[in-house]
Amino acid sequence: MKQTISAIFDIIGEILAVLLVVVYALLIINAKYPFIPEGVVMNIFLVLKTYGSLALVGIVGMEAMSKRNIIFQIIFLAMIALIVVFLFFPETYTNFMGLF
Repeated sequence: MKQTISAIFDIIGEILAVLLVVVYALLIINAKYPFIPEGVVMNIFLVLKTYGSLALVGIVGMEAMSKRNIIFQIIFLAMIALIVVFLFFPETYTNFMGLF
């Protein structure tokens, strides 16, 4: 059972990683040579850029935690839940991004 869950997370992580590389490449090329019009497509790319990395970290982390005991899984899920909850508070996210 653990092998199956790990394989599922592995496939999802690989797909998401390739998708993020394509999105980042398109956005970087678009910064130099604008070809993506402002609108829905650009907004989708920007949302993927913003939240895709967090999703990738979560998926890869879930793959790693599927091989560990239940205590580590609970701790990891609690930390992911903490991150997701604080994303609903824009001032927290703004302050966090201001650190960089």
